[in-house]
Amino acid sequence: MNRVRLAHLTIRARLTLVYGGLYLLAGVLLLGVTYVLISQQNGEKNVTISGAAADGPSGAPMVSGGAQSEPTHSIQLISDGTRAALHTLLTRGGIALAVIGAAAIALGWLIAGRMLQPLQRMTETARRIAEAPAADRGLHERIALDGPKDEVKHLADTFDLMLERLDHSFDGQRRFIANASHELRTPLTLNRALLEVAVHRDGASVEVRQLGETLLAINTRHERLIDGLLLLARSEAEVAERSFVDLADIVDHVTAQAHAGAVCVEVDPHEAPTTGNPVLLERLVQNLVDNAVRYNVSDGGWVRVASGADPAGRAVLVVTNTGPVVPQYEIPSLFEPFRRLGTDRLATAPGAGLGLSIVRAVARAHGGGVQAEPRDGGGLAVTVTLPAPLG
Repeated sequence: MNRVRLAHLTIRARLTLVYGGLYLLAGVLLLGVTYVLISQQNGEKNVTISGAAADGPSGAPMVSGGAQSEPTHSIQLISDGTRAALHTLLTRGGIALAVIGAAAIALGWLIAGRMLQPLQRMTETARRIAEAPAADRGLHERIALDGPKDEVKHLADTFDLMLERLDHSFDGQRRFIANASHELRTPLTLNRALLEVAVHRDGASVEVRQLGETLLAINTRHERLIDGLLLLARSEAEVAERSFVDLADIVDHVTAQAHAGAVCVEVDPHEAPTTGNPVLLERLVQNLVDNAVRYNVSDGGWVRVASGADPAGRAVLVVTNTGPVVPQYEIPSLFEPFRRLGTDRLATAPGAGLGLSIVRAVARAHGGGVQAEPRDGGGLAVTVTLPAPLG
């Protein structure tokens, strides 16, 4: 039981207990040794009693072999003054030991906290990185611990080296996606131009036209994929330039231009002020609406788009739709790139599989978040929360 209780104590508390316990143990031993030395050297007297008063009723000296012998008895007595001094030593020494022990425990608490400050600094840095909106958002931070070249300094430097390598790795990944996307856009644009010329030229056969239309559809899908990758790489970077944005205006604009087909789109826009990049926020709303329309039922489907502000002043966007039943355990994977419900990485699947990934990246880049919950009977309710506008 004691081991379980000690295991729940912090390192600072355990170090304090060790310091205080060792000090109290040393004080008790010192007090005990002092008591024994004083009692043996200063507090004890040898008293010799002569005569045979206790040997016979007459008190006459005993006779042995014609000679008289007077027996002697030696005993040890502790004087009243020495006994009082020892009592005073124990009481006052115990009180002094308790007072100084309490002071030593308090001092040990302060010293342990001072010694553990570098570890606390490392913990705070790691927590800030772990709680960053995106996994790689806080990797630019460093501990940069000053001090002697001890074990704690070596641990901090190793942690900084790990952060530096992870930061370079994520930066390289983003640059690769952006560069590859830019390089791929040129041949796709050229392919689209050549296909359009081949399809619309005079004398083209029906088979050529059908083949050209199919290739144009595939090429268009690839272009959307490349555009999505570029936007994803861009939105994962923190938004530097921000301006005032009302999500209600964006909702009105996006829903007015949405191609819903047979799906009924209901709009309930209320003021939802925030600060951010208007282009990225418009793409966030557009992706949510397009995703809600695309993954819907064929008959009687609807999409509801509502915006507003919560009691804390944060902007809230809620997009709800009918659609297929989504298991709760499938929701986290829907926000991963190229993941689709039931059609993972299929070329014939609608969309590029980047819609919700871009939504999450844009929301995190603005310091917000996104959550999705399955609806009873099918469909999703996606909620985006963005910070209140900066004063």
